[in-house]
Amino acid sequence: MARAPLLQLSGISLTFGGDPIFDGLDLSVQPGDRLALVGRNGSGKSTLMKLMAGLVEADAGARMVPPGVSVGYMEQDPDLSAYRTLGEYAAEGLEPGEEYRVEMAAEGLKFDPATPVATASGGERRRAALARLMARAPELMLLDEPTNHLDIEAIGWLEAQLAETRTAFILISHDRAFLRALARATLWLDRGALRRRDQGFEGFEDWRETVWAEEDQARHKLDRKIKAEGRWAVEGISARRKRNQGRVRALQDLRAERSAQIRRQGTAAMALDSGQKSGKLVVEVKDISMAFGEKLILRPFSIKVQRGDRVAFVGPNGVGKTTLLKLLTGAIEPDAGSVRLGTNLQLAVFDQARAQLAPNASLWENLTNDPTMRVSGRSDQIMVRGVPKHVVGYLKDFLFDEAQARAPVRALSGGEKARLLLARLMAQESNLLVLDEPTNDLDVETLDLLQEILGDYDGTVLLVSHDRDFIDRVATTTIAMEGDGNAVVYAGGYSDYRTQRGLAGAPEAAPASRSGGKPVSERDQQLKKAAQGINFTEKHRLEELPGVIERLEAEIGKLGQLLADPEMFSREPVKFKKATEMMAERQKVLAKAEEEWLALEEKAAG
Repeated sequence: MARAPLLQLSGISLTFGGDPIFDGLDLSVQPGDRLALVGRNGSGKSTLMKLMAGLVEADAGARMVPPGVSVGYMEQDPDLSAYRTLGEYAAEGLEPGEEYRVEMAAEGLKFDPATPVATASGGERRRAALARLMARAPELMLLDEPTNHLDIEAIGWLEAQLAETRTAFILISHDRAFLRALARATLWLDRGALRRRDQGFEGFEDWRETVWAEEDQARHKLDRKIKAEGRWAVEGISARRKRNQGRVRALQDLRAERSAQIRRQGTAAMALDSGQKSGKLVVEVKDISMAFGEKLILRPFSIKVQRGDRVAFVGPNGVGKTTLLKLLTGAIEPDAGSVRLGTNLQLAVFDQARAQLAPNASLWENLTNDPTMRVSGRSDQIMVRGVPKHVVGYLKDFLFDEAQARAPVRALSGGEKARLLLARLMAQESNLLVLDEPTNDLDVETLDLLQEILGDYDGTVLLVSHDRDFIDRVATTTIAMEGDGNAVVYAGGYSDYRTQRGLAGAPEAAPASRSGGKPVSERDQQLKKAAQGINFTEKHRLEELPGVIERLEAEIGKLGQLLADPEMFSREPVKFKKATEMMAERQKVLAKAEEEWLALEEKAAG
């Protein structure tokens, strides 16, 4: 018997004072769906998700959610003004005794629930919003860029949680690796139309190109037909005026159909000019170290960066990536060691905090008020790589229209703000690019273009990112900040670092060893040996199970700490009962997972 959909949108139309965002849009979300929602920046993905959540009302059409079905939405900019702490906000609405769900999510997402709302950063607020959603466990989760402000370890934790859940979810994300790992079907929002493909994200680009090729072919046929009918109308209509009025009307209909077609948005005309070449040596540091008071940031570290290198910095938030970046560029001095900068360096910086943008000023003002871009005596032109250019013309290169040029920056989406920052960055001549989280909020097409531009760039790139796929595509060297002041240099991108580190196939956030078990590196060696005698599905499961076991043990340990309080039973009996039930359930699942792992290992061993 077919199950009722969790959410159904029928004939949805929506207009915000201009062209329609959606027109006759339909969507059905079934139990167990794992959907990637993709589309260009500005295509309406976030608006559609808010409409699914019931936060935006359509001009026409219907939104239907069956009685008893809960739909949860992770807010991009949550309002926490009514709460004292992040934990109080995240736990709001939970049943008594279920607060431990927030504690477990907070541990995985790396924020302290006791943090006062007044002092919390934007990233901490977003992580609290994500923890709130995970703790509530609705039947359908709507996740709009959930990996923003998460480091690689926290992304790994979230990926593992979503991989195990039976809850349906819809994801908007720029993180290809995240989408590939989780999505089982793809929703593509393009020019107000929503297409569904019941396959994961892996083949999205091929599907998109096929659809566009078919669209171009159909448009070409329509253009030829209009041209032929137009020629007939000019040459023969006077002799057949009455008899062929139907054909004339058909020609008018063809022209109306052609003019109603919405052209695809092109790709941004991004370009980088490396200007004069730097010296072959860009920077050389020898035995530099750094500490802030009692906190050790960097143990003695040495590296030589040469012209053309692409160096990525990875590691947890707060470990010191940005500090090391500033040490390498000479922005701050080390406590010890030496820093030698090369000759003829022209530095350009992409700031992840968007601090370079004035939110209340227009896009026009943000460009013309920049001293590095200003053209003396002209308020309508800016200097782009040494050449004067009209502001609107340059903004159009980055897919902004004339109306947006006069609008305030605060009205832009996250992806549009990132694109505006890239416009400012790419107007400069440079031979050393410092990119601090440039991929946040960018759509797939812009990421592809940025990757190509960096590949052709003659200068040197220093990149901080948590986007594993982007690092793999760009980096030639990876510096892993591994905690306790340790920074280690690895050849290649993120996957190469994981392989060299002995972490290939292991969960991102797993500890170095299992309690009472063998080190992960030894387990990986066993897996490689064992995987030779089993099929592909069993091999994948065998590689996956150690991570599942790690997480279950961590959850059991957390519950054990909770139940260790001798006064808890009398003080909070409901919470004690729920925690006890959860402990028993997790122990049962753990035992089953360990039995499955042993059985597969024995089968593989023959």
